[in-house]
Amino acid sequence: MRSLVWISGASAGIGAALARTVPFEQARVIDLSRSGGGSARGEYVHFRADLAEVSEWQRVERHFEDELAGFDGERVVFVHNAGTVAPIGPAAVVDPAQYARSVLLNSAAPQVLGRAFLRATAELDCEKHLVMLSSGAARKPYPGWSAYNAGKAAVEQWVRSVGEEPTGCRVVAVAPGVVDTAMQSEIRKVDEQAFPAVERFRDLHRTGGLITPEQAATGIWSLLDRPLSSGATVDLRDL
Repeated sequence: MRSLVWISGASAGIGAALARTVPFEQARVIDLSRSGGGSARGEYVHFRADLAEVSEWQRVERHFEDELAGFDGERVVFVHNAGTVAPIGPAAVVDPAQYARSVLLNSAAPQVLGRAFLRATAELDCEKHLVMLSSGAARKPYPGWSAYNAGKAAVEQWVRSVGEEPTGCRVVAVAPGVVDTAMQSEIRKVDEQAFPAVERFRDLHRTGGLITPEQAATGIWSLLDRPLSSGATVDLRDL
């Protein structure tokens, strides 16, 4: 096994496409998600974890350590893709439990799991990559998306900060653009009072303005070969 690749949320959408298109021969691909059921070009393993549950984060950290014990391959990669756009609506009226779950999954989990990956790989002498999925919403505020906006902004600032540290791992954040996933389908069903910008996303769907998960995955994997500095935050639409 030359490559060890973790992808969170690899059971559907962009995550599943990433697993199917891993560009390395002899790769062990590990899906960190609740449901699993995906597939990969190489060996596919499902590690069941609900990343919105604080109690699960330590399990994932121990899993990183166990998988890396004695690893002598060429590269290790962690693509943190898991996230949620729910709940959609004004912060004052959305379900409080859903809101707290969104904050944990979109903001806290990437930081905690990213730190765990950096710690687990610190002593490895090989190629190391940590890729965090971001969004244009990290920089453009949308009413009705406060938890999602803030979560993605937190991811990007974490990447910029860690990129200034001597980790030996290249850490980048990437916004893939608007991708034709189940998440987008749910967004288009939302009432305009909950999400005033919904018509923009409906128009993108009607006019063919969405990219496929496979296109997004190809663009994300291409970042590993680009001369990006650690700490870079990029949008695939600008490359």
